[in-house]
Amino acid sequence: MSTRFNHQHLLRYAGLFTWAMVGIPLIYAWRQGFADGGLLSRSMIGWIAAFAGFGLLYELVARRLNVSRNTWQDRTYLFLLTVAAVSVSYYSSTGLGSVLLMVIAGILPWLLPIGFGLFWLVLSHLSVIPVFIFGPMDLTWWEALMQSLLYAGFSTFVFVTGYVAKLQASAREEQRRLNAELRATRTLLAENSRVGERLRISRELHDLLGHHLTALSLNLEVAGHLTTGQAQDHVKQSHALAKLLLSDVREAVSEMRQGSAIDILAALEPLTDSIPGLDIQLHAEPSLTLEDAGMAQIVLRCVQEIITNTVKHAGARKLEISLQKLDNLLIIKTKDDGIGVALAQLGNGLQGMKERIMAMQGQFLIQTAPGQGFAVNITLPLRG
Repeated sequence: MSTRFNHQHLLRYAGLFTWAMVGIPLIYAWRQGFADGGLLSRSMIGWIAAFAGFGLLYELVARRLNVSRNTWQDRTYLFLLTVAAVSVSYYSSTGLGSVLLMVIAGILPWLLPIGFGLFWLVLSHLSVIPVFIFGPMDLTWWEALMQSLLYAGFSTFVFVTGYVAKLQASAREEQRRLNAELRATRTLLAENSRVGERLRISRELHDLLGHHLTALSLNLEVAGHLTTGQAQDHVKQSHALAKLLLSDVREAVSEMRQGSAIDILAALEPLTDSIPGLDIQLHAEPSLTLEDAGMAQIVLRCVQEIITNTVKHAGARKLEISLQKLDNLLIIKTKDDGIGVALAQLGNGLQGMKERIMAMQGQFLIQTAPGQGFAVNITLPLRG
């Protein structure tokens, strides 16, 4: 499915279209009231307010849908949305509110656990029973119950459709995450391969060409002592050229060794690219490199785990990641604007990350509090 019309967009547009169609009887009743020469009654004003409030709330909630994150604000909006839908039925004395409850059913799986979502769905439909009994429909209790359960049955179908959409969106998000991790790992492997090849070539230059040039220089020096006249001048000139060539080889080998560092930022960029609902800001000097492939692997896995935890558990919309070299140390700091927790519990991911850091004689520190986000500080010693 294209990014322009993903599952969240389709649910949002379909819900708003249904909401607009429910407003047609409202427009008719409004025009009829003015045609009769009367003013807007209290019930008509309540109907208009409930209907408009439902549309605004649904637009707000549908924009915030996320497969891995919902907050108490989303649940508050859901409660107000349900109240607005039920109010439409009470003010209009019709079953229009039940139709709006069907619209809500499409987003319930995104905001509530499955069991509680079904309970919410049935309870909200049962709350409209008095309208069917005491309103113009004048149904019996049994008929009103059957009418509400009929709407609840249709809503259950919509609920399942929304649940399937959430599963597909979740699968797509998991695929995106795995692709990002694969691209990051591939970039790191390419960097390791590049570094390894430069080191191999530098060793070959030093061990083979450097050895032979050294031997040639020594032989030319000996030859310079054994020859006289014009031949000695040519030997000395050749000796000087051999020494110059040997110096150039040594300089080239040193430059290749100094350039044999891993560009860690190139490996991290795929992990931070285009994560829905999360703005990741990566702060580091463009020239930041690591000489140790094992260290680069640990940094990559740590950042990967922090991003995954932020998406799944933090309820955050922004994550800042900074990397800095300071006094033979690599310092990694991350901070999100999520809900935070009173006491951090280390799951398998964080525990594994801590074990990797401790194995490198590093430090691992978590700072968090309710409403203050989740911060992780990592210090790793750089090998000389």
